[in-house]
Amino acid sequence: MFLLIVYKIDVINELKKHGYSTYKIRKEKIFTEGQLQHMRDNKLLTHDALDKLCRLTELQPGDILEYRKEEK
Repeated sequence: MFLLIVYKIDVINELKKHGYSTYKIRKEKIFTEGQLQHMRDNKLLTHDALDKLCRLTELQPGDILEYRKEEK
């Protein structure tokens, strides 16, 4: 199965640009370890986690995600 909604950006690097290292994220419990792993594995986040990601990075969901048509 191919994912049709994918990340357009490296989410972890984008968080780092805004001052959120993985150390800080873990220490301040901003995201769970599972959520961080989803970001690393390019798996989609829940709506709540995506909302938090948008708040922290000041990006819109469309800046982070894109829809790719299924290739036949």
